[in-house]
Amino acid sequence: MVALTPSPQRQRRKEARPQELLRAALELFVAKGFSATRSEEVAARAGVSKGTLYLYFPSKEELFKAVVRNNIASLIAEGQRIADAFEGSSEELLRLLMHAWWRRVGDTDAGGIFKIIMAEVRNFPELAQFYTEEVIRPAYRLVSGTLQRGIDRGEFRAVPVREATQMLIAPMLLQALHKHSIGACGTTGLEIDPPRLIDAQIDLTLHGLRSAAPTKAPRAQKVASR
Repeated sequence: MVALTPSPQRQRRKEARPQELLRAALELFVAKGFSATRSEEVAARAGVSKGTLYLYFPSKEELFKAVVRNNIASLIAEGQRIADAFEGSSEELLRLLMHAWWRRVGDTDAGGIFKIIMAEVRNFPELAQFYTEEVIRPAYRLVSGTLQRGIDRGEFRAVPVREATQMLIAPMLLQALHKHSIGACGTTGLEIDPPRLIDAQIDLTLHGLRSAAPTKAPRAQKVASR
């Protein structure tokens, strides 16, 4: 009798299928938006049937959640693990996290997810709540924790952590939004290099964060004897 076991190549194809579907979904969501993307389009781009898509992701909403988890939430969790074990200065950690975010999210198709959130998520309350819990809150904890670490270690002065966190995150999101909106339509003559922008942002922020260097007490002047 012939064993009815799948060939190794077919088995590998099956195991890779969820990632292929997620890649196809990300590309279409960023290009067309969440509402305009149809499930059958995602399946066709991944080379499978619509029924196969639903075996892995039972709805378009669940597919979008998986895309967010795969491309953003997992990286935030990785950043938190790095931060928890980091032994260098808080400035070094802040630079590491922000540059890694741009390299692995902002400068990729994943950065276009923020455009979808801004444009469409108000019409999908469940997705808004999901994004808040899976992305916004963990990202806030990661950045605010880094700032609090610097304050506790005496590297940063005591500042309003919540507001300082927003000041660090907002320009990053704006740059990602620009890349996947006006920036995708051609040059404006005002383009900047995102890594240099991050360095400038951190340098400007750190001048406000660093604790003041202790001043040396003035030496007592000797009174000349007459």
